[in-house]
Amino acid sequence: QVQLVESGGGLVQAGGSLRLSCAASGRTFSGYAMGWFRQAPGKEREFVAAISRNGRSTIYADSVKGRFTISRDNAKNTVYLQMNSLKPEDTAVYSCAASPTWGAAITITQYNSWGQGTQVTVSS
Repeated sequence: QVQLVESGGGLVQAGGSLRLSCAASGRTFSGYAMGWFRQAPGKEREFVAAISRNGRSTIYADSVKGRFTISRDNAKNTVYLQMNSLKPEDTAVYSCAASPTWGAAITITQYNSWGQGTQVTVSS
């Protein structure tokens, strides 16, 4: 498995932007598809975005489509989530995850490595 550490969370006003980073170590980063998930208080963890091993294929949840962008730099063993036009309903703990699948994966059970998460809070 691969070890994952997220960073970049924080408090931002509605309409603002944040960029999350997820640094990987331990195994060959390019051998994993990557995803971002989030969990708000009292709610189940939900899919946000995913990217294939080579970065050429991405998938987004409808709730973030057009506002969030997932990307990866295999040379830096890092995956990013650029979040623009943030809304209060985007408030959650955001976690990155690694999947041994080739393409972008949207199902939690497809991922076998998880980071601890980073808090994102959007004020109205």
